[in-house]
Amino acid sequence: MLRGPAQVMFLADARAGALCCLALATADWRYGAYALGGAVLGTATAHLLDAADERVEPGLEGLNSCLLALCLAVFLGPGRLSTVLLAAAGCAVVTVVTAALVRVLRVWDLPPLTIPYCLLAGAVTAAAPAFGWTRPRTATPPQALSGPTSLHPADLAGALLRGVSQVFFLDQWYVGALLLGVLFLANRVAGLVACAGGATGILTAWALGVPAARIADGTMGYNAVLVALALCGALLPATPATLPYALLGAATTTALTQGAAGLLAPSGGHVLTWPFILTTLCFLATARCFPRLTAPRGSRICLKEGATGEPMVTESR
Repeated sequence: MLRGPAQVMFLADARAGALCCLALATADWRYGAYALGGAVLGTATAHLLDAADERVEPGLEGLNSCLLALCLAVFLGPGRLSTVLLAAAGCAVVTVVTAALVRVLRVWDLPPLTIPYCLLAGAVTAAAPAFGWTRPRTATPPQALSGPTSLHPADLAGALLRGVSQVFFLDQWYVGALLLGVLFLANRVAGLVACAGGATGILTAWALGVPAARIADGTMGYNAVLVALALCGALLPATPATLPYALLGAATTTALTQGAAGLLAPSGGHVLTWPFILTTLCFLATARCFPRLTAPRGSRICLKEGATGEPMVTESR
């Protein structure tokens, strides 16, 4: 159950999961409780439904439920009874959706990633205003971003750390610092890859003319962090060939993040991790055409379940 929160960062370590929950609790103890509670409910539901051990043991069945519960807490408010009930019911439903997607995507030998959570979180947050849970988000037509684009050194450091914390929907730099510390403790290479992915996202957003305020709050970097981790160590081996491939994916998902924001603006929807999902699945499927990207060389970080569904160890040679 503790591995569920860790799997958000592509780690299969119970200690890392506990530290992730503690990091979230520094912003609000309820966020840590929702993340852990979501992982527990999702894992327990999968166990009761007799899900495959190779998915339950590494914490993969707690990944989407953890994100869903935390997402609802952040967007709907952690102190409301309706949020607690929705999160509890959603964690059970997302487990069923995960099983369906695992079965469907097995045809192409692809992982479900965070698709189940995005589907349910998008549906619930869109319906929330209709039921009076939240105020409707302002729906606006896509428009050009405005504002100063110059970045100061302090902005760069904050943007990198907030890019990590935004993986868990939070914008506190110290939460990002703690989460990054968890990555380095679990696997030093994973921490370096996350930093490289975040830096690539920042540089790409700046080159595209994104206002400094949007870059500094981390919303342009979290998808880049996830893509870099996925394509260099988690779903593909960490080699000199996959690193630039992963950073290319990080740059791509940053551009796609702004495109998704413009696409969802008229409906007031949330971007969530859709850019990460689309980029990772595309780059992962394409990597099979290039043997250099899939053949392990030297040290390989194995942080998460492979695309075939087989559990990976933390590090191997």
